[in-house]
Amino acid sequence: MKAYWIAHVDVTDPDRYSQYTQRAPKAFAEYGGRFLARGGRSEALEGRATPQRSVVIEFDSYEQAVACYRSTAYQEAKSYREEWARAEVIIVEGMAP
Repeated sequence: MKAYWIAHVDVTDPDRYSQYTQRAPKAFAEYGGRFLARGGRSEALEGRATPQRSVVIEFDSYEQAVACYRSTAYQEAKSYREEWARAEVIIVEGMAP
């Protein structure tokens, strides 16, 4: 069953944050992640204010999504994000067809 990373990100330094965006896609590709949404126009209709970036990444399984997050490649990329952005990341399992 498919699973999805849903991330809301507020970037404090776009130039330094680019170090993360240059590295993270390698980890996503290694675990079969496919971007469904990456930034773009958004509007908060309920809850907190709209983050600067909303990202949705699809994986073939929940296990792959979690393994990607815990992977050495992603953790290394994430280290470039932590100081220059605030992020909320969740993994959610999709519904059976």
